Amino acid sequence: MPLEPFGQSAALTFGVELELQLVNLSDYDLTAASPDLLHLLNKKPFPGNVTPEITESMIEINSSVHTHHGPLLEQLQEIRDTLITAGDKLNIGIAGGGTHPFQQWSSQKIFSKPRFQEISELYGYLAKQFTIFGQHVHIGCASGDDAMFLLHSLNRYIPHFIALSASSPYVQGRDTLFDSARLNSVFAFPMSGRAPFTLSWEQFSNEYFAKMENTGIIKSMKDFYWDIRPKPEFGTIELRVCDTPLTVERAAALAAYLQALCRYLLERRETPPVEDDYLVYNYNRFQACRFGLDGAITHPKTYETMSLREDIMTTLRKMEPHAEALGSTPALKHLSDVAKQWSDAQYLRKQRNVQGSAEGMVDSAIRCFRGEPMNY
Repeated sequence: MPLEPFGQSAALTFGVELELQLVNLSDYDLTAASPDLLHLLNKKPFPGNVTPEITESMIEINSSVHTHHGPLLEQLQEIRDTLITAGDKLNIGIAGGGTHPFQQWSSQKIFSKPRFQEISELYGYLAKQFTIFGQHVHIGCASGDDAMFLLHSLNRYIPHFIALSASSPYVQGRDTLFDSARLNSVFAFPMSGRAPFTLSWEQFSNEYFAKMENTGIIKSMKDFYWDIRPKPEFGTIELRVCDTPLTVERAAALAAYLQALCRYLLERRETPPVEDDYLVYNYNRFQACRFGLDGAITHPKTYETMSLREDIMTTLRKMEPHAEALGSTPALKHLSDVAKQWSDAQYLRKQRNVQGSAEGMVDSAIRCFRGEPMNY
């Protein structure tokens, strides 16, 4: 079945998806509570959309389509408050963070939905190991060609979003020494990584996708787990590298940063992307995952090695006129403070030491999601 035409979408509109943890408040492990939580939420109006995820200890929430940071943040806060009220009725905690620090993948239950069952049958244990939690951001594009241009132009900035959102230092009870270990789980899937290089929607759709469909491996864009992928049914590109932050405030700020970057890139004042930009892509991606804000990346055009933290700060300053035009100056200020101080990964490690246990660290993450002040 040919790939559908690229949909109509207003440029630079945006929306957010967040995968969230459902936590048992007795032992702070994950709990298979999504059927009960979804049943409860279906009984009342929800200020967005909530859906199941691949295992029953996860849910995904979606915002509406927005044009400005302020209304997006207000909706995410309303969604958060609704979830907390429902979680309190069921006596479960709800938390962000890219991984749960000590859950055991073999204990997870696949949600009863045909697509999730198909994924489980195809990928085996990888499906349960996919109990990880990410933030996806959609950016509206005026055309398919603009979508491909933005998708590849953003390759230079992917480490920014990994480092600024990193919140998955622990896996299966161990400190991985990565700030974002979540993306290592995504890399296990054969259709992960980066999209093929083309700036033409027609070429992507009629040549690449058509060939992949003929192989019988691919049925739809959902079968690609790329870091950024086009979503023709929405008329958007979808950034998928972010861990779910500990707070909805950071989630909204990351979305606003991406919106400002896309506005800047669409002015086409930078040298256009080329295939060779990807020579350094996986290395830069690794640096951001492993060392977070303290990583060192290589510029894809000049091959200059630079501090990721400094590159983020420089770019945030460059985005200030775009943030002002889009009404998202507070969002960039939020991220500037993060780059100067603590990432969520660093915060979780500190909480592990201060609270004295992994359970105490999870409790801190639950409190962060509820909007309580982060105890630095």
